Amino acid sequence: MDLGLSGSRAFVTGGSLGIGLAIARTLTAEGASVVVCGRDAGRLARSGLRAVQADVTDAGQLGRAVDAAADQLGGLDLLVANAGGASGGDLLASTPADWMSTFAINALHAAHAIRCAVPHFDRAGGGSALIIASISGWKPGPESSYAAAKAAEIQLAASLAQELGPRNIRVNALSPGSVLFPGGGWDEFRAAHPASFAAFEANDFPRGRLVELQEVADAACFVLSPRASGISGANVCVDAAQDHPSAERFFP
Repeated sequence: MDLGLSGSRAFVTGGSLGIGLAIARTLTAEGASVVVCGRDAGRLARSGLRAVQADVTDAGQLGRAVDAAADQLGGLDLLVANAGGASGGDLLASTPADWMSTFAINALHAAHAIRCAVPHFDRAGGGSALIIASISGWKPGPESSYAAAKAAEIQLAASLAQELGPRNIRVNALSPGSVLFPGGGWDEFRAAHPASFAAFEANDFPRGRLVELQEVADAACFVLSPRASGISGANVCVDAAQDHPSAERFFP
């Protein structure tokens, strides 16, 4: 299926590793021109893609990165707010500062990136934005700050789809399940706790395996593309029917 992405201009935050890099490379394979953003200059260089270095939790840096990407590409049609993370763990192990930093790198960065992209989308006659949320945003699991921030991203996509729809801008969320890839968190967990990982994989996934990077990237590119023009305000789950968002469980 031709997704109609050839010639599109895309900016991807958190694009130097993992899901963000997979989406950027798949967009490139579909004929889009892509600029990725990240904090690590070495990873950005190794990505082999056009890149802008920035800390997305700094509003000024993020705004300049969006504008720099649009300058490099001659405009902007697509935005992927992929950067994310968590600080502090569960409620009693975390601090207010942990919660603030977790919301900053997730929901707040997504909102500001889209805000900064709107003028560029307007000049292009419209645009498509995708917020990378998580299964943790709609299935309860440990790390309450992360779960709350990802739930906020899902609601943010639904709200911005209403707010920006009259400008011909679509906004959606994509919620991956646990994704296994070399060097990722689940790869490290598997190496450190092979028995727990095997039980998680067998018990929580009907097909007996975690989600793969390319499965997430393919879904992301479809939702971004003109072939998905009727989809806006949605939360698209790519979790292989995963039961729990983590191999850990709640403990008293």
